[in-house]
Amino acid sequence: MRMNRRTLTIVLILMATSAPAQSAPPSVSVRQAHARAKAGQSVLVDIRTPEEWADTGVAEGAIRLDMTTPGFEIRLAAIRAENPGKPIDLICRTANRTRQVQDALTRRGWRDLVNVRGGMLGNPTDRGWLDETLPVVPGK
Repeated sequence: MRMNRRTLTIVLILMATSAPAQSAPPSVSVRQAHARAKAGQSVLVDIRTPEEWADTGVAEGAIRLDMTTPGFEIRLAAIRAENPGKPIDLICRTANRTRQVQDALTRRGWRDLVNVRGGMLGNPTDRGWLDETLPVVPGK
């Protein structure tokens, strides 16, 4: 099969401008996050606010780290340093903020952040921690 010059030019332009395939950011279900944290395979970090913790409780075993406080990234880096080699599973209310934090920090070079799909309350596509009746501790 022979390509004419115009077709070849179009193919070359498309090849040059197409972005390389990117894999989806890592994520786990709430059940997987619970099992990983319980087995010591990951560190579970709840990035919600104290008001949200008080409202729903906190996933058992989660470290509380309010993403709205100054020095959030520095504190998260300290958690990572205290747990070398373990991924950090981020959980929030519905997995929206954790995905945003994951994306922002990945652009800054972080490679060990995992989004907990569904968060505490769930979303249209994923069941949440509470929906799955996973253990919680008081959020006070």
